[in-house]
Amino acid sequence: MDKGGMDAARPPPRSPASLRWSILRKSLLRRPSSSAPDDPSDVSTKNVSRKRGGGFNLIPCHPLDDSDSVEVLEATLRAKDLVGPRDVCIRYKLPLENGSGLVMIQRMEDCVDLNDFEISTRYDIDTTGLVCNWPSEDVLAYFCVNHPLMFRSKRVIELGSGYGLAGLAIAASSDAQEVVISDGNPNVVDYIQHNISLNAQVFGATKVQSMILHWNQDLVSDVLSSFDVVVASDCTFFLQFHESLACTVKSLLKRSEASEAIFLSPKRGDSLVKFIEKIKEIGLDYKLLENYDTHVWNIHQKLLKGDDSTWANYDPDHCYPLLLRMTFPAHEYK
Repeated sequence: MDKGGMDAARPPPRSPASLRWSILRKSLLRRPSSSAPDDPSDVSTKNVSRKRGGGFNLIPCHPLDDSDSVEVLEATLRAKDLVGPRDVCIRYKLPLENGSGLVMIQRMEDCVDLNDFEISTRYDIDTTGLVCNWPSEDVLAYFCVNHPLMFRSKRVIELGSGYGLAGLAIAASSDAQEVVISDGNPNVVDYIQHNISLNAQVFGATKVQSMILHWNQDLVSDVLSSFDVVVASDCTFFLQFHESLACTVKSLLKRSEASEAIFLSPKRGDSLVKFIEKIKEIGLDYKLLENYDTHVWNIHQKLLKGDDSTWANYDPDHCYPLLLRMTFPAHEYK
């Protein structure tokens, strides 16, 4: 066959929209067995999926195996009755001198089903917390571990936590009084509670609990104005949640000059800017920092210059989280 015939036999290139539908289709279908041939579209779908391209790799992780310590393997044995057919047990190594780590149960990547979407519709929430730990949460966990004094003797709550990496990291690395790890998706909160139970031995005297928290619902009285620190990662993407999220932050924070909310979120077009507008409207002060950690900043610069090939589709607008710190105005406490 001549060259023209070979070209004619090739299928036409697929559009980005078509490839994104392929990602959704693969998420809904049962995962293929390891013996199944690779889908020829895999490479292409990786190029349009924001989460699959790479990460900052600040919290190293790997599926549990025989090389892990006795303590970790014991945690695995405790997890065996909790792990479902779509789950995987992951070991996260925190950047601490004592080598502490976390054992977490989470879904296999791209493993969601129609029941997940039914719950999403019922509670007016999204399913992103079931997909993976997103790059911004990796950065948030790293930042919090490296600033433990920020949480000493404090009550802390993580919003939209997914599997709870950042909240668990705070509990394991600081002397926080209490850490509440929350999400609006009840399926996600089940995973959070399992992960709290698996890691209880590394929390010391810190009280750790899970909580279903919907930003668009009235808060129960015992959490109003009760937290010193609110943390969240990549929670400002959906414009329709901006007002309820901003109001939730203000309602949760103690009325104190020392209380603050710490968000790590990419710009994602104008979504972060619009969220900041809501923050100003409800009467909170803010600071937005682009360079807040030398190590994170250096990785970001290498990715921008193409000096690091581990994240081929790195787009700072969607991938690099800025640090947003929110406080009550100082004049309220003078």
